[in-house]
Amino acid sequence: MTENTRHSNSAPNPTRVVCIGAGPACLTAARRLAAAGAEVTVLERDPTHVGGISRTEHYKGFRFDVGGHRFFSKSSEIEALWDEILGDQLITRPRKSRIFYNGKLFDYPLRAVDALTKLGFFESFLCVMSYVKARAFPIRDPQTFEEWVTNEFGHRLYSIFFETYTEKVWGMKCREISADWAAQRIKGLSLGGAIRSAIKPKWMTRLERRGKTKAKTLIESFRYPKLGPGQMWEAAAEQVCEFGGTVALGMDVDRLSFDAASAEWTVSATGADGEHLEVQCDHVISSAAIPELADAIEPAPPEPVLGAAHALRYRDFLTVALIVRDVDCFDDNWIYIHDSSVKVGRIQNFKSWSPHLVPDPELNCLGLEYFCFSGDGLWEAADDALIRLADEELIQLGLVTAGHVVDGTVIRQPRAYPVYDENYEDRISLFREWLERDRPGLHLIGRNGMHKYNNQDHAMMTGLLTAENIIAGKSLYDVWAVNQDAEYHEAGEDRVLAMSERLVPRHVEHEDPSK
Repeated sequence: MTENTRHSNSAPNPTRVVCIGAGPACLTAARRLAAAGAEVTVLERDPTHVGGISRTEHYKGFRFDVGGHRFFSKSSEIEALWDEILGDQLITRPRKSRIFYNGKLFDYPLRAVDALTKLGFFESFLCVMSYVKARAFPIRDPQTFEEWVTNEFGHRLYSIFFETYTEKVWGMKCREISADWAAQRIKGLSLGGAIRSAIKPKWMTRLERRGKTKAKTLIESFRYPKLGPGQMWEAAAEQVCEFGGTVALGMDVDRLSFDAASAEWTVSATGADGEHLEVQCDHVISSAAIPELADAIEPAPPEPVLGAAHALRYRDFLTVALIVRDVDCFDDNWIYIHDSSVKVGRIQNFKSWSPHLVPDPELNCLGLEYFCFSGDGLWEAADDALIRLADEELIQLGLVTAGHVVDGTVIRQPRAYPVYDENYEDRISLFREWLERDRPGLHLIGRNGMHKYNNQDHAMMTGLLTAENIIAGKSLYDVWAVNQDAEYHEAGEDRVLAMSERLVPRHVEHEDPSK
């Protein structure tokens, strides 16, 4: 176990808080609380890293990201917090990503002229005809992702640029994903609009953009810690300790006992070496996955509540980091792989994220991401088999030539993405209602803690607002209102949240034929 020394707190009876997890959400909350004089203990299962999925992994001097984390937010408060935590260690990087299809790289976001040119005359003609047909004879009341995208782009472009990648990421057929997710995810885009935009004079485009904010997906640069995202959270953990808190690594929380008479919690954790730790506190902030949290609570939740927690599902993924000779390597930050003949879904180019991640200028590190479910064939495959697979697929795609891969390692990330199935909202509501009624002082934050597919900055905001609620001693903010596209504005002394739904796939809800 790694533990930092706690400094004495000046408050006579400081609020005692335990944070389960040392990812962006909990470290943001812990930092704010410790700075306000609370007695804070952060318990992290990983024995070597803080940052959760936003950590920086290390291998033979190479550093790499787990999934790719741009530091970009609509919240000026979060942007300022990043500056406060890391200062001049944040660098600005150019943003470039493309789609790999049929041996060619297409601009992402898609540009009509680029896409149609690279598809070739005949394929472009078929795509346009498919689009014309879809507009002339649309599917009435589209219910699925496939139907909605086909209506907007034609079935041929759907099959080229939407189907393969979506199914790789989520492990569901596009005909099983609800149309309302597609309507939100691809809102405002259409082939006709893209073509009109492509042929519009540049001076007219510049006039239209003047005074407007670029769409988030179209920004041309982003900020990034020199040594990867974990550098941000390593600094945040150090600052928690400087403010008087404790950060304990290698501690797996196995029991959360609640005393209703005193409204006090006792959090028990065990280290890899068998060391046992017990902490009494007034509040528990958890970013742990809800099924794990539910199993640790004593007295145990009622069976319907426990069953609802256990029914929540997650999508996992693994990264095969390959060290390659940097010869004619693509300069994208990442590439989406729309090719059903390979299993890889996305490829990260870590030198393009930050040249400081790669110690040898003659080499590079590519991260091949495979989306899977824990326990399936990919997840259970041996590391050397996965490294061979990644090497073979890079060569098959033509992104490297044989013999250019010199080494590799594998990182598995369980519960990377919460799955939104047809019943997840009811399950979350049942668990939340029970917590708020019977277990006061236990706060859920972050992606897995709330089973919400939040970005890093929104996970941070859930931690920050929870800390503010604890400091105030009352619920000033609805943490559950924070989601992907929230914007935070100052209005007097209060934050005002402008919300929209987080864009994640939902299963199609089938009607009951008996009704």
